[in-house]
Amino acid sequence: MIVRTLDEITDTDRDVKTPNWRSKRIVLAGDGVGFSVHETVLDAGTINDFWYANHIEAVFVTEGEGELYDKDNDVTYQLGPGSIYVLSGNERHQLRPRTEMRTVCVFNPPVTGREVHDENGVYPLIRIEPDETAAAAQAEVQKTRVEEAS
Repeated sequence: MIVRTLDEITDTDRDVKTPNWRSKRIVLAGDGVGFSVHETVLDAGTINDFWYANHIEAVFVTEGEGELYDKDNDVTYQLGPGSIYVLSGNERHQLRPRTEMRTVCVFNPPVTGREVHDENGVYPLIRIEPDETAAAAQAEVQKTRVEEAS
């Protein structure tokens, strides 16, 4: 079992900050579950170009409003709390938040946390084996929480 909080991730190597957005990588490839989960907050008024050529991404908007522009099909969608979009065809897309937008993103295959967007907004496909050290560390955290609760 994996149990984490955003506070545990804040200001660690799982907390990636750019001029336009911040992504807290809650679950990564090394956790060995077959997908990754991120909380990403996009700044209001920014324009963000992405293309996940090697991953399927699902994005659920929990706060804020903005637009999703599907660059491959020339369609614009309005997004707000409760909206979800799935890049099932690896679409090139642009996010344009009108207000700060908080999202929960799921990637398959999972990202490792070491990826960097290239000039096209693409993450490279990096495959790693599940991290036994991370699993052992998480088991120790869980054991400590159980002991503290007793």
